Amino acid sequence: MSSRTRTRTVKTAAGVHTIRIPRQRGRRSAQPFVVVVPEHPSLTREALGFVGRALWRFRGSLAPTGFAVLALVVTALLHVLGWWSGLVLAPLAAAPALWFVLIQRRCPARTSALAWRAGLAVLATLAFAWAALAAGFGPLAGPLPLLWLLILIAAQTAWLIVRRTH
Repeated sequence: MSSRTRTRTVKTAAGVHTIRIPRQRGRRSAQPFVVVVPEHPSLTREALGFVGRALWRFRGSLAPTGFAVLALVVTALLHVLGWWSGLVLAPLAAAPALWFVLIQRRCPARTSALAWRAGLAVLATLAFAWAALAAGFGPLAGPLPLLWLLILIAAQTAWLIVRRTH
């Protein structure tokens, strides 16, 4: 076995190999590199790797969850920057209702298309109203976390239904 990969008799933690790379020829005064390689990854590393791979595999299906977490963080930052940011976001809550009226006038829908449009408008109105309230009062104030969770569940369910049928 080469002396570069052989474990030295240095006191190290259990299960850790130390690899010493000798000095390079061009640099006489430079100290050698010491690389410490663990023998097996820790249980925490394995668990985080499993969760990370699962999230990456299902990233398309979990898009509403990612947006909901991002909205939670953004509204918390807006609340910290100023309570008045909720007043700036408040007019956005009327935008989905306006969209619903305009789209129904342009191309009227019946039955399931009308139900999906109305459901989307209600869900978006709730989401924008929650964002305005969360930016104004803080995302963890009063019933806002419960409302966030209910909107998240509704959006994720609708997203999975739409992705399954199309």
